[in-house]
Amino acid sequence: MIDRPVRIGLQLQPQHMDYATIRRTAAEAEELGADILFNWDHFYPLYGEADGLHFECWTMLAAWAEQTSRVEIGALVTCNSYRNPELLADMARTVDHISDGRLILGIGSGWFERDYTEYGYEFGTAGGRLDDLATALPRIESRWGKLNPAPTRKIPVLIGGGGEKKTLRLVAKHADIWHSFADEEVLKRKLGILGEHCAAVGRDPAEIEVSVEVGRASQDAAERLHGLGARLFTVGVGGPKPDLGPLREWLAWRDATNK
Repeated sequence: MIDRPVRIGLQLQPQHMDYATIRRTAAEAEELGADILFNWDHFYPLYGEADGLHFECWTMLAAWAEQTSRVEIGALVTCNSYRNPELLADMARTVDHISDGRLILGIGSGWFERDYTEYGYEFGTAGGRLDDLATALPRIESRWGKLNPAPTRKIPVLIGGGGEKKTLRLVAKHADIWHSFADEEVLKRKLGILGEHCAAVGRDPAEIEVSVEVGRASQDAAERLHGLGARLFTVGVGGPKPDLGPLREWLAWRDATNK
């Protein structure tokens, strides 16, 4: 059994605010003590005005790599469909070096149809996109072994999603972190299924950090998720005026829980 402390992530959603606000909020989140600073990999806002202000994911991560000094950074999550796997591996390796080894590669199969249609990607089917992710992950891992210089560390892979037949099998084979939006009942069931997939590939499920989106969840609910094994708890914030009050509350909960 791996004894993990609670960690708190902030997903700073790159929508409905100018970049000066994003930069300032990222700096404040690091100063407050957030463990991980995430953005997301979309081309348009997911909430609010559909054509509102929005910025691209990976160029932003490179900027955060220079701007920050302690907090880990990553996408929650990168869409596998938008970049060749070898290119994505190289991008991740580069941001890993810029950040002195603080990058997490968050990745998923993609779902937001407007991103695909507006930018010229084939949307296909959910199953097809998951099959593409299954093909991409070994290619990413292989490319990391060929790059010069190599990554500064084994870049942690976070896989997002809760599909029980395909996604959780990929988590068992490739992920260091599994992220979901599950509540207590759902998380308990899915952890059981993840355990079965891990057994099938000969892996200890305790090696995988369990991550959940807390959203509007109470700290009592978080305590129950913690009891099931969740250790990374992420709160989201967007523009135009990002409020880090909830982040402060979750950081206080983290510190009390880790005592």
